[in-house]
Amino acid sequence: MLESVTLAQGWIQTGTGLGNDIKGLIFDVAIPVLCGVFVVVVGWKTKAPGPTIMAVIFAAIVWGLSANMSTLKNKTTEDIVQYQGGPTAPRGDE
Repeated sequence: MLESVTLAQGWIQTGTGLGNDIKGLIFDVAIPVLCGVFVVVVGWKTKAPGPTIMAVIFAAIVWGLSANMSTLKNKTTEDIVQYQGGPTAPRGDE
């Protein structure tokens, strides 16, 4: 029985490693490439500077937000804690 736990633990570690690799691949490669493709397609289809500039701005926002996910996560956590009254605020009927 102990062997099956060890085997399961190994699979969990392997899955976690693959998940982290895939996450890195998505955030470091896929999103920037898709943003570039988006700008090129909009520029090619419209052949106008206005929509192409807006596509560049939108792609930059998406790329920037995806690159700063850890900062956004920490800021969201801070906002939630502050909204709840901080870490020392009484909870419920205390």
